[in-house]
Amino acid sequence: MKRMVFAALLAAAAVGVQAQQKGYAEQQGREIKSLSDQEVEQYLAGAGIGYAKAAELNHFPGPMHVLELVDQLHLTPTQRGQTKTLMDAHKAEARAIGVRYVDAERALEQLFKKGEIDSEALAAHVIRAAKLQGEYRLSHLETHRRMRALLTEQQVKRYDALRGYGTGQPQQHRH
Repeated sequence: MKRMVFAALLAAAAVGVQAQQKGYAEQQGREIKSLSDQEVEQYLAGAGIGYAKAAELNHFPGPMHVLELVDQLHLTPTQRGQTKTLMDAHKAEARAIGVRYVDAERALEQLFKKGEIDSEALAAHVIRAAKLQGEYRLSHLETHRRMRALLTEQQVKRYDALRGYGTGQPQQHRH
């Protein structure tokens, strides 16, 4: 038994070393090396990308999923309208921030493509990208905070149950 465990660990270590040697070879063709094409698409679309997990998993629903569950949550017409308005405003904001973030990552990429980078320019570009990424996350979290204020406690509990939170059921989280 010990030999099988040792052999498995040795095999896993060999795979890890091989992956390290390979590095980022498959990512060389990316327009923006630090972002996959899928990530760029998600930022430009204003997608959640997991940025609101702190809210979502602590009883602060997201408007997109609330709208998907509108009938099961028994939203009033007023709640439906407010949720739709919140979602539309959030998507517009997240898309705008996403565009600026992707542009900031593209500008950072260009610095390295030029080959000559001074410390100040590098710091400014990294800080700008990080600030925009923070704004993007804040937009998603703030939207969840606002969404919760539109729902009753019973609706929040129902939302959590429908999403599989706290029930031991698998979650179907799509963003």
